[in-house]
Amino acid sequence: MSKKIFVTDTVLRDAHQSLLATRMRTEDMLPICDKLDRVGYWSLEVWGGATFDACVRFLKEDPWERLRTLRAALPNTRLQMLLRGQNLLGYRHYSDDVVEAFIAKAAENGIDVFRIFDAMNDVRNLETAIKAVKKSGKHAQGTIAYTTSPVHTVEAFVEMGRTMAGMGVDSIAIKDMAGLLTPYATGELVKALKEALNLPVFIHSHDTAGVAAMCQLKAVENGADHIDTAISSLAWGTSHPGTESMVAALRGTPYDTGLDLELLQEIGLYFHAVRKKYHQFESEFTGVDTRVQVNQVPGGMISNLANQLREQGALNRMGEVLAEIPRVRADLGYPPLVTPTSQIVGTQAFFNVLAGERYKTITNEVKLYLQGRYGKAPGKVCELLRKRAIGNEEVIEVRPADLLKPELDNLRREAGELARCEEDVLTFAMFPDIGRKFLEERAAGTLQPEELLPIPDGSGTPLAREGVPTEFVIDVHGESYRVDITGIGLKSEGKRHFYLSIDGMPEEVVFEPLNSYVSGGDGKRRQASAPGDVSTTMPGNIVDVLVKEGDVVKAGQSVLITEAMKMETEIQASINGTVKAVHVAKGDRVNPGEVLVEIEA
Repeated sequence: MSKKIFVTDTVLRDAHQSLLATRMRTEDMLPICDKLDRVGYWSLEVWGGATFDACVRFLKEDPWERLRTLRAALPNTRLQMLLRGQNLLGYRHYSDDVVEAFIAKAAENGIDVFRIFDAMNDVRNLETAIKAVKKSGKHAQGTIAYTTSPVHTVEAFVEMGRTMAGMGVDSIAIKDMAGLLTPYATGELVKALKEALNLPVFIHSHDTAGVAAMCQLKAVENGADHIDTAISSLAWGTSHPGTESMVAALRGTPYDTGLDLELLQEIGLYFHAVRKKYHQFESEFTGVDTRVQVNQVPGGMISNLANQLREQGALNRMGEVLAEIPRVRADLGYPPLVTPTSQIVGTQAFFNVLAGERYKTITNEVKLYLQGRYGKAPGKVCELLRKRAIGNEEVIEVRPADLLKPELDNLRREAGELARCEEDVLTFAMFPDIGRKFLEERAAGTLQPEELLPIPDGSGTPLAREGVPTEFVIDVHGESYRVDITGIGLKSEGKRHFYLSIDGMPEEVVFEPLNSYVSGGDGKRRQASAPGDVSTTMPGNIVDVLVKEGDVVKAGQSVLITEAMKMETEIQASINGTVKAVHVAKGDRVNPGEVLVEIEA
């Protein structure tokens, strides 16, 4: 029986997010839009994920204007976005009125298809978004975040699909953000979903392990209706199977896509040239890495952990961290490793190893997770750990957003006159700090995108200048991180400063700069030596200072909150006594071993 397979191309969103740190500018999309619009794709993914954040933070483009511009340039093609349920595109759960307003405006500005997922696979966190999409008259796609564990069975995924179908979704997507799917597992899952549900099934898989194209073929053979691909010049590796390859593979079969292979090849050549412009953001992981199939820790995450361990002089402990990640995940009830849960698990594993004692330091995010603030864990959590983390505090059983009061009016007041329209208010809501900075720079006429380095001169050496960052892009469990190392100063000065920042361009979110490291000399703060010297074990930022000089504190009392790897941690007093001095302020960057607070017994 003939069954046409429909194609969604990710070239304008997930493909360049996966390989080029989401840095493609609108100006490089528009010249090819006419050809993209003539292909006959079922949809083009153009928005959501990290594109919104990257536009505001790095490209200094209004993401809403990008959407309107692409809508005008692609009149015949559905436009699709990725939405993290109650988290939208930000880093936290938003109140229902913000979710409803954001989706209404996204639909009004040009989005036709909303792919909606939740990091916990807690379908309660999808309900408001699904209702809002249906109210707008657009396509609501319920999404299964695929992962493997003792509790993630085909039956559990099918039950999730049934629940989303009951909420009124128009289709189901299997979202394999880390490249964990294997061909026969894909076929089994797709077949079960098609037998249980009368809905189209989409397959979205990153090609990290080199098997995604085989997964898509097995999905098609077992009833899948749609596949996600990327034009060949931005395909494979941590991106997706090549569009041209899949079109060629299915051509002349009952599953023929009907797409014009020659036109696709012209588009591929265009993006081949465009990709060179963004060479400084190239991912190191463009080839096959099957390690994800063994330990669910892809090579990129190993590289990121290596960088962190190297800073601590503990690179020899890499094996311990890799072994600890699955143990932490099991303690937390096997959450899928996707933003933000991948960062929660990875950072806690890092702390467990470096502290020399499991859960000696528990990040605030782990505490919130165990309290139910992110939603219901897929499996049973370790109750001893929960007790240690939150004590006698009540565990939240309801949908987390049920505890949030409407906040849109307050956000309008906070944005003030900088917000010219409701879209500006929503930009501010997603990213208060960088959103405000963007709106201020726009008002002052000083918006300036980050500088692109010249294309290498042919010798393989970029034409970099003093003070311009050398940038590396690494993939971490289906998410990309940009590592900048900037060298400033002369060797003759006796020391050279290297500033290290890590920006996450994950599947659905972008991180802020984390820390700086000074090599070859002492920092301004002395190293901890006395019993009352309070320090941190991780480089990071000061989020809050909880004490002041003269305060009386008890051992174990929280005195600072730091942020490292986008996770907050409470730093506690080591002894009873009086605060003699506070050497940090909110926003300061700190390094391990430095005295941040002095306590006198």
